Amino acid sequence: MSFHLSASETERYARDGYLFPYPVMPAAEVAAARARIEAFERSIGGSLPKDLRHKPHLYSRTVDDIVRRPEILDRVESILGPDILCWETVLFIKEPRDPAFISWHQDVAYWGLEPYDIVTAWVALSPSTRASGCMRVVPGSHAGEIAPHKDTFAANNMLSRGQEMQVEVDEAKVVDIVLQPGEMSLHHVKIAHGSDPNTADDRRIGLAIRYIPASVRQTIGANDTASLVRGVDRFGHFEPEPRATADFSAEGLAVQARLRERRMGILLRPTAAA
Repeated sequence: MSFHLSASETERYARDGYLFPYPVMPAAEVAAARARIEAFERSIGGSLPKDLRHKPHLYSRTVDDIVRRPEILDRVESILGPDILCWETVLFIKEPRDPAFISWHQDVAYWGLEPYDIVTAWVALSPSTRASGCMRVVPGSHAGEIAPHKDTFAANNMLSRGQEMQVEVDEAKVVDIVLQPGEMSLHHVKIAHGSDPNTADDRRIGLAIRYIPASVRQTIGANDTASLVRGVDRFGHFEPEPRATADFSAEGLAVQARLRERRMGILLRPTAAA
């Protein structure tokens, strides 16, 4: 079965910078994936620490399998073409009644990737609603220039730098990306987006997957890494990442720690906005 986007969907993505909702995982598989992640959390004594929320596909075959699902990759291929790398995965977890939030920002401001042919698939592993702090976007904001950002490093900001756009967001134009477990959204790397705290009684768990065509390159750091998930890498701009063979193995966790530290050296570099 093909899950490729229609011509009208790709046109809408080009215009608006986002699409949703798309079912990509059956309910039983979503529940099983969440259960495995939460069992691992219990084994380490609590919610995943920030260090383990980045690149979980390197230590969890469960997450890696989600990254490679045809329900996701077919649709991404409709936008990026057939040769696709996964540059990053992030587990965004908001605890119930927690003040954690994500400020209005554009991802591309700090990533160093060019050109900006980058798509994020955001997969809900629990209900992502207005009450639980779903992602919110400004339609069409990907089409303009990158806005100036300021690093806040605010305590409750879930972003690596607490980066925040220095422009006013018109709430009347904002769209709430409401997703049920097993559904995903797609959004362009330049779209303005953020989210509010979780005021619901359940955790809000989402997996953000950053996909790039093999032609994209890293312009601000050496030895960046990525995983080939479809097609062929004819460019070799990124060091290939080893694929997780199991869930939460010592070997996988060691690989994730090493490569995450390398990536953070790029994302947390000093900038003029700091």
